[in-house]
Amino acid sequence: QVQLVESGGGSVQAGGSLRLSCAASGRTASSYSMAWFRQAPGKERERVAALTLRAGTTFYADSVKGRFTISGDNAKNTVYLQMNSLEPEDTAVYYCAARTMGRTVYEYWGQGTQVTVSS
Repeated sequence: QVQLVESGGGSVQAGGSLRLSCAASGRTASSYSMAWFRQAPGKERERVAALTLRAGTTFYADSVKGRFTISGDNAKNTVYLQMNSLEPEDTAVYYCAARTMGRTVYEYWGQGTQVTVSS
């Protein structure tokens, strides 16, 4: 089992930056594939970035490539999402999630953090 707590959301103007943090407790984040999802009002939840610390592999949705960076700190058991050049379309609740290696479903979720980008 792992517990996930996000932080770092807030309001920013278009073109600005935010860094989200996801602190994992229970088991180490390197035991899982970690991801950031987002969900805007009236839209489906979207996986924006993923990281497998053990393999060092990453995934980015086309909508955020070149602007967002996912990274992890094993010592702090924390995963980050650095978001640059933010756009109003990035406004959403952002969720951290974890998936046991070899599984396809993300089993563990944080409570979410709001990101609002104004034009």
